[in-house]
Amino acid sequence: MKVETIRALWKRPTRKSVSLSKLLLATYILLALVAPIIAPQNPHDPLQIYAWEASSPPLAMGGGGYTYLLGTDGLGRDIVSTILYGLRISLVVSITSTAIAALIGVAAGVSAAYFGKWVDVVIMRIVDLQLSLPTILVALIAIVTLGPGIDRIILAIIIVQWAVYARIARGVALSEISKSYLDAARLQRLPTRRVIFRHLLPNSIAPAITLVPIELGHAVALEATLSFLGLGVPIDKPSLGSTVASGFQYLLTGQYWISLFPGLALFGLIASINFVGEDVRRLLDPRNRSI
Repeated sequence: MKVETIRALWKRPTRKSVSLSKLLLATYILLALVAPIIAPQNPHDPLQIYAWEASSPPLAMGGGGYTYLLGTDGLGRDIVSTILYGLRISLVVSITSTAIAALIGVAAGVSAAYFGKWVDVVIMRIVDLQLSLPTILVALIAIVTLGPGIDRIILAIIIVQWAVYARIARGVALSEISKSYLDAARLQRLPTRRVIFRHLLPNSIAPAITLVPIELGHAVALEATLSFLGLGVPIDKPSLGSTVASGFQYLLTGQYWISLFPGLALFGLIASINFVGEDVRRLLDPRNRSI
């Protein structure tokens, strides 16, 4: 995406809801970046956690000399700290997996369109099979096979998402292959790699890029869902989803804050990504640029 496009996205007139979403998303990213500086404690470090202060309510005074603004969870971890560090994990997992899935999917789709024959058949049958299954089912099968862990949940989300990009990239590439500039490139006997990467791929990637922000929100939600089910990020490295899950068992005893505040943070993150992603799609789609 060009710098001019990014500037246009952030400066052009938009609905108030989109403007607020941009501000909220920028705030989330900033908080994730500075989490080690502003967080009251490191929830990954057991030496900074006081087990006897588990399930402390909001505004409770902690033994470390500071106030637990949003309380503590069932393990004694400060909720504010788990939210800040959870943002880091959720954003790293979703951004990494979405970027890699887009690269793999676009490469597979363009290759299927260019080479055709059995290459196209094999790739598209795999895509059709995967897209015919529910997303959460594919993710569960992948994570159960791979096992828990941040690197494995990234791989699971890549497995879930790449097929969407492959189908779109193939459709665009098929329409580009018949154009005269590719015929001229082939008549010049240019290497296949140069034809694909210099000519076909740059003209086929734009529609796939419009999917990236939307799929980013899906990746955050999917990571949270897997972590909530206990199949994602390990409990000693809390993400927003695992933090919500850890407090679910305490809801009936009135300790609502353990799940409520991380849940609100997760909802705000997904909503802001989706609103901004929709605006990116509208900006990059020529039919909507005048809207």
